[in-house]
Amino acid sequence: MARYRWTILALGTGAQTAYSAVFLGIPVLAPALQKEYDLDLTHVGLAIAAANAGSVFTLLAWGLLADRVGERVVLGVGLAGCGAGLLVAAFAPSFAVLVVALTLGGASGASVNAASGRAVMSWFGREERGFALGIRQTALPIGGLLAALLLPPIEAAGGLRAGLVALAAGCLVAAFAGATGLREAPHEEGELTDIGHPVRDPRMWQLSVGSALVLAAQVSILSFLILFLHGERGLSTAAAAGVFAVIQALGAAARIVTGRWSDRLKARIAPLRRLALGLAVTLAAAAVLLSAPLPILIPVFVVAGALSLSWNGLSFTAAAELAGRRRAGAAIGFQQTALAITSAVAPPAFAAVVEAGSWSVAYGLAAAMPIAGIAVMRQLSL
Repeated sequence: MARYRWTILALGTGAQTAYSAVFLGIPVLAPALQKEYDLDLTHVGLAIAAANAGSVFTLLAWGLLADRVGERVVLGVGLAGCGAGLLVAAFAPSFAVLVVALTLGGASGASVNAASGRAVMSWFGREERGFALGIRQTALPIGGLLAALLLPPIEAAGGLRAGLVALAAGCLVAAFAGATGLREAPHEEGELTDIGHPVRDPRMWQLSVGSALVLAAQVSILSFLILFLHGERGLSTAAAAGVFAVIQALGAAARIVTGRWSDRLKARIAPLRRLALGLAVTLAAAAVLLSAPLPILIPVFVVAGALSLSWNGLSFTAAAELAGRRRAGAAIGFQQTALAITSAVAPPAFAAVVEAGSWSVAYGLAAAMPIAGIAVMRQLSL
């Protein structure tokens, strides 16, 4: 049983990776989307935001359901639904149908956030939970890395449709693995009552709103860096995706390191605030250097991107620990809803600022968001 927790961690990380590849894969496919449907930047932002927009309405419900019926059913059904939505998107006859399909796919696949996180939280004790959830949170950069490496050649060979089908296949494989391999941790004694308590906890609101503000900076980098480097600085899509891939690899390593760091500090919020400050400083530097030679600009963006990915596991772990194991699904669902709202709103808002002003203004505003997040979380001490 002690060894089995690593199987749970592997299954949870794999499922989250498949889902992360979806909403990080759409930015990689953004040039193909723009060409296929003749889109302006704002409409590209809408497509990028669609999967996250769908999850806004379902994350909390999936979390509550995971607390009631367990992770296996929630993860398997949700990821299978996401795969189906992506298949519809792949064969969409219009941009409107594509956006609706991506939105519904995101709403279904959002089940993996609470299900996989709750499973890992349940099988690992507090003394190693930051490390374990840090590994699980590498799913997002790993998914982005795989998307950056695999989708450009797939799209080049088979077009936009092939790229979306590949994302669907990943979700369907992960759904089967999770549904057959996950096992519920031994239950705590007593009946689960007041399942919605995390939603009424002021600390959960501070954590969720503060994390959402920090996330705005992350979204600005992950959603638009490829488009910026390709459209404004002349890099090929493959070269821009290579920069994106480096960011994902460094971000994955950073999540593991920060998880272990938080275990040793026996704290989650203090290191989160320090990382948010580093993100704000480096992204502000990138905003100033957007016209600088690429050998100067790209390393700054890589550091900012890695920092933007480093903190999520700490926020995720803090949410689960604030609520306790029995209500972890609801807590994670609530916190992830706040992040999904940011992920849905930030891309079209960022694109609108670029079109009304400039890339420098947009990235400068994004750099201010982590400072606001630090202010919101200043009284948290977990």
